[in-house]
Amino acid sequence: MTDAELDELISNCPTLYHMAERGSWPAIERYGLLSTSALMDLYEIDGAQRAQIELAHRPKSVSIAADGLPGAVIRDQIPMSDSGLKRALPSRLQPSDWYALLNSKVFFWLSVERLHKLTQAGAYRDHEHDVLEVDTRLLVDAHRDKIWLCPINSGCTKPMPHPRDEGIFSRIPQYPYAHWRSRRGRTERAVELAIDYSVPDIARYVRRVVVKRGSEVMSIIE
Repeated sequence: MTDAELDELISNCPTLYHMAERGSWPAIERYGLLSTSALMDLYEIDGAQRAQIELAHRPKSVSIAADGLPGAVIRDQIPMSDSGLKRALPSRLQPSDWYALLNSKVFFWLSVERLHKLTQAGAYRDHEHDVLEVDTRLLVDAHRDKIWLCPINSGCTKPMPHPRDEGIFSRIPQYPYAHWRSRRGRTERAVELAIDYSVPDIARYVRRVVVKRGSEVMSIIE
């Protein structure tokens, strides 16, 4: 991806979206937007409990707690399954490898349509969520070297487990933007933007935080 292509992507996708647990914004504002691995480091979770969270499928959300810290929720992985990943991954990778990879990153959607595809899915549409709306250019300028782009929903294997491996994530200079530009609409040339480990200063880049149920804005938090 050239600088001109990156500018085009940012112009087409000026806002990034992150769906978080309802009520989580105050902790995110204080501690940053943390990957699952970063959350477990902060809460000093290790051993068998950590392995279960980090390396295995989460059919439901997991609540964690630690002295001196607010309660936190690690989101479920309902759109994924072990059986789907076994079909999607090459033989050299196990589902646990994929869970570990995804748990090491923080994820954003590049379009509101992709966000709503998730918030309107059967498992989530009846629940409220804190949704962070993030300035794409500010975040990219500040964290460019930690950013990965992905052309698919890396955390979904339903209904079709599209083939994938770790190479589906590309750093900005290596992302094949021209390939996807010729095949997809403006907001679909990259589907996910991921950042290694955490975004400790996420509040600097947040334009707005809203409570959503499905595609409806229930309230504005900030």
